[in-house]
Amino acid sequence: MENQGHIEIRVVGKTGNLELLPDNYDIKDIISVLQTAENLLFPNNKKDRPLISYDIEKGSVKHIIKTSIQAIIGFNAIIGQVASTESIDFLEVQSAKAIETLQVNAIKRDFEIEIRTSVANSNELLINKDTRFNRTQNFWVDAEFYFYGTLTNAGGKNKPNIHLDTEEHGSLTITTDREYLQDKEENLLYKKYGVRAIGKQNLDTGELDKANLQLVELIDYNPKFDKSYLSSLMKKASKSWQDIGDADEWLEQMRGGYDA
Repeated sequence: MENQGHIEIRVVGKTGNLELLPDNYDIKDIISVLQTAENLLFPNNKKDRPLISYDIEKGSVKHIIKTSIQAIIGFNAIIGQVASTESIDFLEVQSAKAIETLQVNAIKRDFEIEIRTSVANSNELLINKDTRFNRTQNFWVDAEFYFYGTLTNAGGKNKPNIHLDTEEHGSLTITTDREYLQDKEENLLYKKYGVRAIGKQNLDTGELDKANLQLVELIDYNPKFDKSYLSSLMKKASKSWQDIGDADEWLEQMRGGYDA
């Protein structure tokens, strides 16, 4: 397909005494690379991403990840910036974690990992036991967030969580306590909620770490216009105006002659 490009993640090393090849490369390592590649290319809303396809080739092990050329061009610029600055602090959280995962594997298993793209004169990123691609931890601080969206899933056997579909941040997975969900008598699914949560936020960029959100509170959220509620508020407020003659003239005086 002419609108496709690819990234190549080449892993050089040994498994035991044998040179690393596709025939002796474990499936769990392939899965890890595929998850890493998706987070590198599309760190945010994955449900709207383009198709990603995959090949594995010799030399030692070459992972060929194919997707839209637009995404590949953007990724080529990113690895160029990472290589030149030797920093991943500027990356989206999921992309930074993906690079850290590759760095951990390089050190732990003495692998040399080379990343390049199909773009002409591609930038290249080398990760090995001597590189140190890790985020500066003090860039991230504890923070409290408020989200609004539709609750699409709730539960989980080992790690209870809720899934909230939001316009601003896409789908968020937010960890919660099993007891909190058990105490909710009503059906939570497919209803609009406000969610109060705690997590980590980047001091420089304001970015939130979507992978480590913890639920504090579910807030009933009903954006419908409630005429009776508004009328009751107006009735209560009118008592404060009963000693004012001309309300329009009084407002004009309060504004000091400025338009609202």
